[in-house]
Amino acid sequence: MLPHKLAFCLLPLVLFQQIALAQNRKPPTEGRLAVVIDERLAALRATPQLNGKLVRRLGRGRLVAVRSVKTSVDGISFFLVSVSSRTHGWIQREAVVSPSRAGDDRRLLNLIERSQGFDCISRARIFLDCFPRSRLRPEVLLLLGDAAEEVAAKLSTDAARRLNDLGDAPEFSYYLNYSGLDRYNRQRIGFVFDRSSKRFHYDGAAWRELIRRYPKTPQAAEAQKRLRSVLG
Repeated sequence: MLPHKLAFCLLPLVLFQQIALAQNRKPPTEGRLAVVIDERLAALRATPQLNGKLVRRLGRGRLVAVRSVKTSVDGISFFLVSVSSRTHGWIQREAVVSPSRAGDDRRLLNLIERSQGFDCISRARIFLDCFPRSRLRPEVLLLLGDAAEEVAAKLSTDAARRLNDLGDAPEFSYYLNYSGLDRYNRQRIGFVFDRSSKRFHYDGAAWRELIRRYPKTPQAAEAQKRLRSVLG
């Protein structure tokens, strides 16, 4: 059995390997592993400057390996990162987080709180995958569930508008096969369908995990209310 401290040190690496596997990519090496959380800032540049030559733009969830840091003349901090064995460059510090960097869980939570819809959900999923020991997980689980239920209302409206001229299959099966659900399914977000009202609802998985793992938190009490209100 691994000593406790060694196991804790290896935990982020294991998590990143799982993320890389899901992306069908090898995790980059030669640095501290980090993940892109804000694609708006994720321009990989040849030099540590906002007007530096663009190498490529990285998507949310992309893994990088941080090799060094440098601050530009206008006060912006850049990380020199490896994206693959052949690709490296400079990326703005705020674009990424790392489980090995103190305070990055709080910074990601702040971004999640300012996000909506799919952006909120995907960033919350990154948090839950990368920060398994953070004391902020109850807040993120509650936010994830609430965002998913808000999305369910929009999905219901969109599906009702798009699903016309149905064939011979049961009506509810068309809704549960609706293509608009696909990207949420890839974020491990599930929905149930109320046949009488023809509306989707979040299946409550994050709320249940919150109640199970953090039963004494204020967020768990809120999750109980959500489950009663949404799923009965």
